[in-house]
Amino acid sequence: MTACIDIQQACEDPCPDPEQIRHWVKQALAGKPAEVSLRIVDEAEMTALNQRYRGKAGPTNVLSFPFAPPPGVPNTFLGDIVICAPVVAMEAHEQGKSLSAHWAHMVVHGILHLQGYDHIDPKEAQHMEQLETEILARLGFDNPYQEEVLTHHE
Repeated sequence: MTACIDIQQACEDPCPDPEQIRHWVKQALAGKPAEVSLRIVDEAEMTALNQRYRGKAGPTNVLSFPFAPPPGVPNTFLGDIVICAPVVAMEAHEQGKSLSAHWAHMVVHGILHLQGYDHIDPKEAQHMEQLETEILARLGFDNPYQEEVLTHHE
């Protein structure tokens, strides 16, 4: 089995072609067999999810919901990713990034979360950012964190 990616576009905002998203997901999975659900939403839906699951007001760019099967049950479903199209577009503009590069980053970031990577602890954050940077480089995109540093120092 290879990657099985279910994409749901639940908003009117522009977003990348589903085949492009699937390509980014597969690169982040690095050949691992997996099933993933990715939902693209508007600010209202993301605001509700962010409040309910993180206790935070307002929308965010991406949320990941890893799936943990019962012990002993074979499973390839990693979980769900929710991406807020208008937030991604706004961030790309504010950070001086191409929309495609920021979308790829959010997809890769979400997939890594589903695989157990996190950025709460500084050491884990550094490792996750390094993986993101390597995957995005394979996809032809610049280091997203370097771009943020440059943008914030102007």
